[in-house]
Amino acid sequence: MAKRKAHSSLARDRPPSTIPISVALSDNSLLPEPGASPRKVSQLKPEPPATNPDRNPSILDGPEAIRASPDAKELEVCNREKLGMGGEGDVKEDGDNDDSDSPLSDLSDTQSPIKAGKSKSKQNRRVQKQSGIADSRIDEPAVQATTIKQKPAKDYQFLDPEADGDEEAGEGELQAALSRPPPVNSNYLPLPWKGRLGYACLCTYLRYSNPPVFSSRTCRIASILENRHPLKDPNKPPHQTKNRPDKEQPASIERGQAFVETLGLANARDIVKMLRWNDRYGIKFLRLSSEMFPFASHEEYGYKLAPFASEALAEAGRVAAELGHRLTTHPGQFTQLGSPRKQVIDSAIRDLEYHAELLSLLNMPPQQDRDAVMILHLGGVFGDKTATLDRFRENYKGLSQGIKNRIVLENDDVSWSVHDLLPLCEELNIPMVLDYHHHNINFDADQIREGTNDIVELYPRILATWKKKNITPKMHYSEPTPAAITAMQRRKHSPRVATLPPCPPTMDLMIEAKDKEQAVFELMRAFKLPGYDRFNDIIPHIRKDENKPMKTPKKKATRKSTKKSKAQLESAEIPEEATDTADKPAQVEIADDEVGMGGPEGRVYWPPGMEHWLRPVKRVVQQKDSSTHEDKKAVTPAKKRKATADATEVATKLEEEVEQDNVSHVARKRVNLTPKASAKSARTSKKTARIVPTPSSSDEKLSDPLSDLSIEQTSAPKKLQAPSRRSARTKKISYTEDLE
Repeated sequence: MAKRKAHSSLARDRPPSTIPISVALSDNSLLPEPGASPRKVSQLKPEPPATNPDRNPSILDGPEAIRASPDAKELEVCNREKLGMGGEGDVKEDGDNDDSDSPLSDLSDTQSPIKAGKSKSKQNRRVQKQSGIADSRIDEPAVQATTIKQKPAKDYQFLDPEADGDEEAGEGELQAALSRPPPVNSNYLPLPWKGRLGYACLCTYLRYSNPPVFSSRTCRIASILENRHPLKDPNKPPHQTKNRPDKEQPASIERGQAFVETLGLANARDIVKMLRWNDRYGIKFLRLSSEMFPFASHEEYGYKLAPFASEALAEAGRVAAELGHRLTTHPGQFTQLGSPRKQVIDSAIRDLEYHAELLSLLNMPPQQDRDAVMILHLGGVFGDKTATLDRFRENYKGLSQGIKNRIVLENDDVSWSVHDLLPLCEELNIPMVLDYHHHNINFDADQIREGTNDIVELYPRILATWKKKNITPKMHYSEPTPAAITAMQRRKHSPRVATLPPCPPTMDLMIEAKDKEQAVFELMRAFKLPGYDRFNDIIPHIRKDENKPMKTPKKKATRKSTKKSKAQLESAEIPEEATDTADKPAQVEIADDEVGMGGPEGRVYWPPGMEHWLRPVKRVVQQKDSSTHEDKKAVTPAKKRKATADATEVATKLEEEVEQDNVSHVARKRVNLTPKASAKSARTSKKTARIVPTPSSSDEKLSDPLSDLSIEQTSAPKKLQAPSRRSARTKKISYTEDLE
């Protein structure tokens, strides 16, 4: 695969003398301080190039293009002047799109924008090269003529109209946002409601069921290449660690393709479960995930869905037709037909063909098939809105009729407002989707005010674009988070919505909220919409709609004995009818169609912020005190036997030591005696040896000098006492003190 180009063809072919420079070379702010380390020098951030088309008409594709093409490497910044914000850029990961999941967004090794994790020094060198700071061919007068006052720039990324803005705002942004006129909202509510409410891509309740049900299983290209090799043991199922592909064996493209197709089929089969779940709780509108078939529109690893997925998709379409549900798709942010790059246009057309084939294989009735549309954003402005619109018109003419029948355009919250898109939709006969949340952020202040009140005047023109093609109209609704102030912060969708927009009561309304189906339930409860009485609150961490595996009790290891145990004897005497385990109710097996459906009570609603209730309680292992832990260890029989053996061994050693001490003590006493005393003691010892009687065993049993001591005292080893000696002149002598 060819390497990505560092610059667009337009930027590459531009003469060196016309390259716009935003910072003069004489600006000392970019020069390193004297004695600065090379590391600090590499981290200097130069100013972005001046790409405002009002000041530099030669710019056609530059960093201020709202969303550059997937293979571009220019840094992007949105047009802050129109939003009334500062010049600082928004840093956002490309994969954080909440409402659309395009396979193109995961191409980390082919067509991907610059990520924030890259080296700052590399980004700075790229910016310097693009802005012409390191180019010696630039004329100094041209530099001075194009010098523009810029604000310090952050690291930039492509701005996705569906992405969330979660950046901290500066003082200028806050002041501009707080000083904007208050919105003017309509007080009309579309009640009684007769339309269809829907959510995007994922059902949170089914996602955490067992087994999980969702249609966005995906993979990486590295996984495709790895699974081209056979398993180490082909007779066993694949395992993450025990049975992985053997890379030493030859690879096969067909084997890797089968791996991807398996993921796609699992996603397609789960659509049926999601549709039946939605129908049970009054939801009849669903946006299918673009990630259903991973990398299906990729230039190298792409593939057609027919015939391997035809049967699974046809079954999903049959269920949707039976229940009267509407299905739509939303290609990702890289699918744009207004880009000046041919490679981007080719990738966008492949992605649209993939989505069109997916919807066509559903084989739904004519009206439902027409209602299965593909929502598309116009994309970036690329420095010139007029030129971008012209490119879109030209590329739209070359699309197949199947794609033209399904494309609808949506206003975004960055560059293309309702007043920008509505004339284009009327000209090319393309239906227009009104997104209220985007409109409140990006609108033409000269023609309309912020809020839902003034936009009602454009309803006739918007609805007419749908009627021309006999397609049921649809609109999008979401709300910003309560803490959002600036326009970039307000792009972030709130978990749930508080009210209904002033749309017609028969409208198909897509609720774009973080909590997905729970946001729809919230509206149903708030306004008593049809289906509000079908669901109830879930029991925290408990699900009664799943088949839990039976836990067999562990058999305790018992000593072998020839005698029957007491339990065996009792069971032999009691008849079999009486041994029924009535105390433990048998587990009722739930049918596969009812698994994950909420049970007979419909417990599928979780309160705001309580998403963790969907999962089982995590077992928290508390650390015990070492002393308590060791005490409990000593109580065990094995530890007790070991402790007894150790104590016996210690006592034996002490006894031997005491005996040796006694012998040495007596020897020392005999050495210290005088010769006269020693002779006298010798005579006395002979007499006492004849007088003292030999003790019997009965005497030892009766007279135990340690019998009155406690257990702790007796446990200590006994010290040997020296033999008693009598003298004619002395009484009994006790050597206890000497021995101690």
